[in-house]
Amino acid sequence: MKSQKMFGVILAGGQGTRFWPVSRKNRPKQLLNIIGDRTMLQMTVDRLRKIRFVEDIYIVVGSDLAKTIAKEVDGVLKKNIIVEPSGKNTAPSIGLVASHLLARDPDAVMGVFPADHLIVGHRLFSGALSSALKLVNSDRLLVTLGIVPSSPHTGYGYIQFDKKRPLENGKAFGIKTFAEKPTASAAKRFLESGDFLWNSGMFVWKASVYLEAMRDHMAVHHEIMEEIGQAVGTGKYQSTLEAKWDSLSPESVDYGILEKASNIYVVKSEFTWSDMGSWNSYFELLPKKGDGNVVKGDGLVIDGGGNLIYSLDKLTTVMGLSDIAVINTDDATLIVPRDRAEEIKTIVSIVKQKGRDDLL
Repeated sequence: MKSQKMFGVILAGGQGTRFWPVSRKNRPKQLLNIIGDRTMLQMTVDRLRKIRFVEDIYIVVGSDLAKTIAKEVDGVLKKNIIVEPSGKNTAPSIGLVASHLLARDPDAVMGVFPADHLIVGHRLFSGALSSALKLVNSDRLLVTLGIVPSSPHTGYGYIQFDKKRPLENGKAFGIKTFAEKPTASAAKRFLESGDFLWNSGMFVWKASVYLEAMRDHMAVHHEIMEEIGQAVGTGKYQSTLEAKWDSLSPESVDYGILEKASNIYVVKSEFTWSDMGSWNSYFELLPKKGDGNVVKGDGLVIDGGGNLIYSLDKLTTVMGLSDIAVINTDDATLIVPRDRAEEIKTIVSIVKQKGRDDLL
């Protein structure tokens, strides 16, 4: 049976460590309102609620953030907040929600979206999802959204599509390869070739097809997920989940399933998109002053360009420096070259090793 609707599934369990020191365990990036006056998660919910064929919205999140999200997020039923006992990366997270949806509707279509991405262009976004919905209703396909690149970005993964395997009137294509975050020279080659897209981490498929793919490529995970799925809606659900979840090894959906599957297609998408993966991504999104600086809060740059200052509570000044990020909070300060902002996870790891859990 073809479904004219899809369930929106938001992955909200990330730690957001690359936005340290503003992002913390109890208030990670997706729960910050660093763009506008809404949190990234709430903006994602709002975006999906505007799409006419999104029937209902689910959020999957770790137990540490579940109460906060239930309290703060509008537009999502409390029963649709699916709680993971611990973080296991995206493949198990998606499998858990797929099990819930399958119990609700055997033909359920799920659109999967990270909680912390920025998207501009509602009509183009809705159109890409509509094309994906048609594809998954026409065949048992796994579909991802690929973004037409606007620059040779080295912070994103890439998807090479096969021009000889078009579907949906050339809006979608079979996939040749997935490429990791490239070097600058490789990213330039990808852009010039015209057959690479940014890997957005957004997906559309039937819940049943996803679980079949898990069976084919992640058999141990599927066996455990099947036991959990059989308990959905019963009094044994929570005890089964807690008993089985720890035995799942962490795995991303890309490595675990998508890079192995043969029934995967990509919808070529032209809306403006950022994964907000680092302070440099944040810098790139915001309007620049004449000298190319971005100041959020109380900051001053003298004789320097291309700088980001984020300092809401105190004056932060920079003189004679360019292309750096200065992030000031009440208990920690980060100073880093913008082109190394992707490496902040290393700093967070060292802070943890030094026993400064109060700063994490």
